[in-house]
Order: sequence, then structure tokens, then C-alpha cells
Amino acid sequence: MRFLAADELLGRRTGEQGNLVAARYIAEQFRKLGVVPVPGNGANNSTYFQSVPFEKMGSNGSGEIIADAEIMKSGEDWILMNGEAMSIKAPIVYASFGLENAAKNQDDYKDLDVKGKIVLVESGTAETQTPREIINTSNEKRKIAMDKGAVAIIELFNAPIPWNIVTKSFGGEKLGLAETEGAATKSIPHAWVNGKEAKYARALRAVKEVEFKTAGRKSQIVGSYNVVGYIPGSDPKLKEEYVLLSAHYDHVGVGKQGGQPFTAEDSIFNGARDNAFGTVALLTAAEALSKNPPKRSVLIVALTGEEVGLLGSKYYAAHPLLPLNKCIFNMNSDGAGYNDTTIVSVMGLERTGARAEIEMACKAFGFGVFADPSPEQGLFDRSDNVNFAKEGIPAPTFTPGFKEFNGDIMKNYHQVSDNPETIDFNYLLKFSQAYTYATRLIADRKVAPQWSVGDKYEAAGKKLYGK
Repeated sequence: MRFLAADELLGRRTGEQGNLVAARYIAEQFRKLGVVPVPGNGANNSTYFQSVPFEKMGSNGSGEIIADAEIMKSGEDWILMNGEAMSIKAPIVYASFGLENAAKNQDDYKDLDVKGKIVLVESGTAETQTPREIINTSNEKRKIAMDKGAVAIIELFNAPIPWNIVTKSFGGEKLGLAETEGAATKSIPHAWVNGKEAKYARALRAVKEVEFKTAGRKSQIVGSYNVVGYIPGSDPKLKEEYVLLSAHYDHVGVGKQGGQPFTAEDSIFNGARDNAFGTVALLTAAEALSKNPPKRSVLIVALTGEEVGLLGSKYYAAHPLLPLNKCIFNMNSDGAGYNDTTIVSVMGLERTGARAEIEMACKAFGFGVFADPSPEQGLFDRSDNVNFAKEGIPAPTFTPGFKEFNGDIMKNYHQVSDNPETIDFNYLLKFSQAYTYATRLIADRKVAPQWSVGDKYEAAGKKLYGK
């Protein structure tokens, strides 16, 4: 804890030096503890690292979009989501939501010629305007427009969130998974315009030509790593299956990167609770389980990129080092804060089929178990476990104790005050032991845990395991 959340690691921000130091530290702990690299990972099976390529994009720059008399300023009325510098006057073509979906019989480009033109589209889909859906479809819209020869794309942003939050959240430097390794991807300019400002939407729909000037957003490829270790199981047959342990080790960095108040005296967001806490539990499990392996094998993955959108786990789920259908369970550990050291909180306790083992392990170290605190927050889908759940793997998150989001719980979360000296180390020890023991009990089960009947991820589980 004192190493991972030390000032010298500068907040462990993905793609930066402190993050790489944390990755190296975790790998060397694996080596020291007798956890081996995953068979087949890298030359001579010698590496604990899975390279995760990120594209780092600079802040939104200057620019204007001019539609007749309406002059829209970059950073105020629109933000550039992607793309090179450009100054162009070109015809504009409206393409509804800018999507193609054969299954839904949707072709928003039917009978449209957009070559050499600017495409105007609505955000999200006809069914939903949630921020998540807008983000999920935005890249797809840009790619379709590019493939059809458009020179730029303008998207009318209409999610029910204040525009100033959008500019603050998306206008600064950002990280995303690189689409291709080794080179930043070239892109046409893609603007999100404040679609709730009716005069802009009207003007863009009415004109035949638009002037589009932008300084562009520079991008570069930066590297980070998931750190992966393996403990072979002790049972000749069951060792073919494995339990996946995960916790993210990245945090948010220094100063303005942290997005919260800081001072000249303390500007480092150390991330003791989020998530050196879970990483310590991971290393505790690595130590105990390597000394005395359970029947099934154990795969231990310290994940990068959680703070920038659960990206390390998203990448791992798409590029697994062992077959996912041999993974019977994911025990994720993530922390925001805690205010009850008599319990462990578990997102998904009732849903993922191992309640008895988790409760037994917690009881052994004096804890009660509280299932799904603050259900209105949708916490199950907000940590790395969700990327494994989507694949069909039962995947709860084992979290330091709290029952609801009240004042205390957020006191240090994503603040510069989240330092090791504010942690209850006795609680951290028992929490880590309970996490480890629960893993052992699950790995030793005769029958693999199953999703609860009717759970939204049950169908994915049946598909994954062929049941």
C-alpha cells in the first residue's frame, strides 16, 4: 500500500511513468511470490506484461463552424472529438443518425452521396440518447462517414446532460484504446455541436454549405500494461479451469488531471482506496495461493486503464491470454471508500452463484457481507467486472465496506487526501485475507458457479459455456 500509493508514483495515471513503475512493481512481486507468467505469453513465456496500446489525444483546440449567419465557437458551442487540422467550405448533407444496421433494416445513407461533403447526424440512436449510447455509437458514425468519403462529420449532441459538463468532460486531454497498434489513427474532423441550442441545429439543417475550421486534436500512441500471473491448480482435471482475480492499479494522476481541487503543497492523487486497496488484495491472494494452490488454476490480472473507461479489462476480454470459457468465475476488487470496517460489500453477491463461499470466507475473518450497496448507482456495471460479465463470466466486485453513498464514503475518493496513512491497515489485512479465502473456496468447488436465473448476463453465460 505504501509503495503503490506513494507520491513518487505520481498518481499512477495510465500511459505515464508512475503507472509503468506500478506495473513493474506488481510483476516483480509476482516473480518473488512464485506466480508464473501465463503459458504462451510472450517470447519464452517470460513476461508478466500484456501490452495495451492507447491513443492519447490532446485538448480541444480553437476553431469555428459557420452556417450562414450562425458562427459557432470551438470550446463553447462545439468540441472536436477527433481529427486533423482543417479549414474547408463544403456542402453539408443530413444523414439522420448516421448508422447502418442490417439487422434493424436501418440505412441512414440510402440514396445519399457524401463524398467530399460534411455529414450532419443526430447523436445516439432513435431509441436512446443516453450519454453511454452516444459515446458507444459516435466512433462508429465517424468510421462510416469516413468510409463513404465524407470530409468531416458534425453530430448534434442531445443527451439530457448540461452542455458545460460535456465540454468539461470531453474537451480535455483523453485516452482511448488505439484502433491499431503502433500508429495514431488518421481521422476526419468530428465535432459534437450543442444540439439543444435550437438555433444551431436549425441553421445546420437549413444551409447547403458550411465552413469548418479547426486546429485539430493531436494524438499519439502510448503504452501501458495489464500485469498477468498464473498459478496452476493442484487437481489434475480441474486445473484446466481457472478463477480470474482482477483489480485495477491505475489512478488519475497529478494536478488538473485529477479533476478535483488540489494545492501547490499536495497535488498528487495517490489513490490508496481506489485502487491500491484492491491491488493489495490481489497480491495477498497471489502470495497465499501460490504457496498452496487450490484445485483449479488461478489467473491474476492487475488491470490498467480503469479510470479512463474500464479499458484495460475491455482490452483483456477482447484479447484473453487463456480461453474465457475455461474461466468459471471472476473475483474483482475495487474501492471508492469505506466507512464500515465490520463488513465487506459485494456488488453482485446475489447474482453470481457463490454467495455461500463469499459469506463463509468473510465470516472466517469476522466480517458480515452487505450485498449491492447503493443500487441506484448501478455499481455492478461501473467496474472492470462488467467487461467479464458481458462475456458471460459470473463476476462480482469485492469492495471495502459501505452500505450507501453518504458523506464519509466520498471524503477521500478521488481526492489528494487519499493517502496510505488514512487507511486502516488492520481492516486492509483482513479484507485481503477474506478475498483470498473466498477465491480458494470458489476454486475448490465441485461445480462451477452460475448466474442467477433471469439475470441480464445469464444468456451470455449460456453462450460462453455452451449450456
